[in-house]
Amino acid sequence: MQFPSELYTFFKELKHNNNREWFATHKPRFKEIESQVKAFGEALKDQLNQHDSIDRFKLFRIYRDIRFSKDKTPFKTHFGLTWHRTKPQNRGGYYLHLSPGKNFLACGFWAPNPADLKRIRQEIDIDGDEYRAILNDKSFRSVWGELEGEAVKTAPKGYAKDHPQIDLLRFKQHIFTIDYTDKEICQPDFIDRGDKALQAVRPFVDYMSDVLTTNTDGESLV
Repeated sequence: MQFPSELYTFFKELKHNNNREWFATHKPRFKEIESQVKAFGEALKDQLNQHDSIDRFKLFRIYRDIRFSKDKTPFKTHFGLTWHRTKPQNRGGYYLHLSPGKNFLACGFWAPNPADLKRIRQEIDIDGDEYRAILNDKSFRSVWGELEGEAVKTAPKGYAKDHPQIDLLRFKQHIFTIDYTDKEICQPDFIDRGDKALQAVRPFVDYMSDVLTTNTDGESLV
């Protein structure tokens, strides 16, 4: 199971012909590419469920919501794929972005709700060393690199600027990404590479799942 290289050709052409007339003419071509991308997503879901708990795979629609955007081009020039872990016990999600010259696999918490972000910060405040040990693990870092995401400039409300874990407390998002070339994405072994990468990120999502399903006393909330 692999991605067709045609998806990059299509998006390059769509970028220069982003209108409904061109798309209507090439829609059968798009639907064939889309079906192959969906098949990949379902196949990776099956592989992930050998060691994780994924309740569904989703491929985002190509149609843009232009109601409140200055950019009125009607179509996205990328694919976005997500795999949702089974809640409430399993938290975190996986995302794959496919676009000419910009491909990445991502994991984490893009927009944690206020209660979740508060709980994550509470745990870092109580014992930030446990989280830091995961982030600094050599095997983990060799695959996923550094923690990414938006952060407050100084300190979140209720925490001192000189808190020993302030670098972690500042994060509003907790995200990891891996970049890939177009060629790497279309290789037959990419599904296995993606699967292995998501196995490697499990210490992070398991930690977050444990934090977000317990209170500060370690009592289960689910």
